[in-house]
Amino acid sequence: MTQAIRIWDIPGGIHPEENKHQSTQRGLESVPMPAQLILPLQQHIGAPAEPVVAIGDQVSKGQLLAESSGLISAPLHAPTSGRISAIGPAPYPHASGLEEWAITLEPDGKDSWVECNPVSDFSALDADTLMELIRQAGVSGLGGAGFPTAAKLKARPEQKIHTLIINGTECEPYITADDTAMRYQADKVVSGIEILMHILHPEEVLIGIEDNKPEAIAAMQAAVGDKAMQVISFPTKYPSGGEKQLIQILTGKEVPSGGLPADIGMVCQNIGTLIAVHDAIILGQPLIKRIVTLTGDALQRPTNVEALIGTPIRHLLEYAGLQPDRLYRLVMGGPMMGFTLQSTDAPVIKTSNCLLAGSQQELPPPPPAQPCIRCGLCAEACPAELLPQQLHWFALGKDYDQLKRQHLFDCIECGACAYVCPSSIPLVQYYRAAKAEIREQELQQHKAEHSKQRFEQRQARLQREAEQKERDRQAKAEKAARMKAAKAEAAAAKADDSATPDQASDRSAEPDLARLQAKKTDGLSDEQKQLKIAAATARMALKKAQKQLAANPDNEDLQAQIPTLEQALEQAEQAYQQAIGEQSTQPPAPPAAAADDATKKLKIEAAMLRASLRKAERAAGEQPSAEQQAEIDHLRQQVAEADARLPAASEPARKQAVEKKPVDETARQLKTDMAMAKAAFKKAERALADNTDTSADTIASLEADQVNARQALDAAAKAFAAHMASKETD
Repeated sequence: MTQAIRIWDIPGGIHPEENKHQSTQRGLESVPMPAQLILPLQQHIGAPAEPVVAIGDQVSKGQLLAESSGLISAPLHAPTSGRISAIGPAPYPHASGLEEWAITLEPDGKDSWVECNPVSDFSALDADTLMELIRQAGVSGLGGAGFPTAAKLKARPEQKIHTLIINGTECEPYITADDTAMRYQADKVVSGIEILMHILHPEEVLIGIEDNKPEAIAAMQAAVGDKAMQVISFPTKYPSGGEKQLIQILTGKEVPSGGLPADIGMVCQNIGTLIAVHDAIILGQPLIKRIVTLTGDALQRPTNVEALIGTPIRHLLEYAGLQPDRLYRLVMGGPMMGFTLQSTDAPVIKTSNCLLAGSQQELPPPPPAQPCIRCGLCAEACPAELLPQQLHWFALGKDYDQLKRQHLFDCIECGACAYVCPSSIPLVQYYRAAKAEIREQELQQHKAEHSKQRFEQRQARLQREAEQKERDRQAKAEKAARMKAAKAEAAAAKADDSATPDQASDRSAEPDLARLQAKKTDGLSDEQKQLKIAAATARMALKKAQKQLAANPDNEDLQAQIPTLEQALEQAEQAYQQAIGEQSTQPPAPPAAAADDATKKLKIEAAMLRASLRKAERAAGEQPSAEQQAEIDHLRQQVAEADARLPAASEPARKQAVEKKPVDETARQLKTDMAMAKAAFKKAERALADNTDTSADTIASLEADQVNARQALDAAAKAFAAHMASKETD
């Protein structure tokens, strides 16, 4: 017996002619297997499924054909066993008549099942496991929108669901699919409710049924028995089957604008969806069939059938006795919210609850639209309490901001406003078009905003990279400067440690080239400055050669260079002193250098003999043979004789060094050129190290300057060496 509880009314609404009795006279029938099943990948709100089979594959009934591709998506399964004959565009039940991607299955007649995994005791499983089984079974709402059921059950995990509402209203004229399901499969409906109760743990369960379905009400009351559920009957009124309207009728509460029932702690499910939940959990079977109403004056046998998903509409109409000469308009859904099909080759999908084959008398063409007379009937009929007249004007003017402010998206497109309009204005079509345009506009704005964010993020990233490069360059330059200073200090300390006190004093007083160039030179002419730089350069070259010879005493090339460098230093000092018109207060003191050629040759000979002696001693080791010892003794004697000859030969050289020697103008000019080239090279090196411009052109220009300076320095050094070699030959 129906529970006596308070029933609320909804605003607006209409009472169209029902025409439900035509399809309820033959019960629930089965349809013969069609020759072909067309299974669109898009049968629900959200992302389409993605195929996991290929053309030519043999599949079993219930086998997975396409898997879900996102959170809001649902998989697709084979309604029977057979072979996959095609995967591609195929007819689709839509008002546009456009094709959609689908999997075409040719049944083999065996109808052999894949292995199923039924759940013997669903109460032993937790909510997440049950929702995953429902998701894997491809269950989505069978009442209209087709929202994936598992996603709907956890749409607001932070909200406690206190009320579960079962929608058995089926207020649309002609449709009796849910009425038939409750009459003949009430036990499955109740079982599906119990599964959802175990998942959601609601405080109450309300089963709402309009009072024009007495057989369904009685069947549900018998199936419910003393379970914690309430079967509630209320007066028939269109569109009381809307989700928000049914909640208001049963509870008196309103879903907020733009919100979901879960926002107020409620979940609403359809009768057909509950049967699919029962099959998925209790039987372990995926959603592969549904109840479809076949009705209309163009059919000889209006009825309700349990049809496989993918069955061609033509096959169902032929089963119901279609009379083509009487068919004027074929509608999927009811006359209020359904749409006209362009082809009977399209298949039944999960949301297909009714096929209405109407004659011209039954579904006459709408009269031409007339201007609005501002009667206000549309506003009175609107169950969402909107202002259809203003929405119509704003839709005509494409004033999308005003449409949003007028809550266009609260419109459930029930068609009540157009039904009562005396001017026959197709209001719902205007609203649908405006909604589509707003969604497209918002999508474009979202894409533009996303592109803007990506551009700004890229610019910020490039800026960060440029700043990091600059920091790295500065750190590298500072590190190079520190290393250079450390090397210079180490070299100076080493030179001071290896020198006599007098030499150390002289060296500490000798500036390096960088300090010489930075030192104040006021009062000197350009020529005097260049000569001073040339003398400093010669001194540095001599020091470098001496350090290298100390580290490699066996190097004969270095031994031969020392006298030449000593002579070059002496000549540079003399040229500088000549230029400034005074003698040096402290004459250069090259370490034991002889000015004349005889002394140079004797020193070179002695050095070579010492090198040969050290080499022979290292080869002999601690226990030399008699032959090796004889060779060592002979070399020692030669070294002693060479050393004995040196003092005698050095005396005239020292006397001669005091005398003024003629100046070699060519050598002096070449030395000056070499010093200037070296200074230019050092300048190019510093410019490259201190550069802060990271552009490729600037760096390439500085590197080219450095290479040119290096080449000029090498050329000057070669010219000076060639001149000195030719002078010695002369």
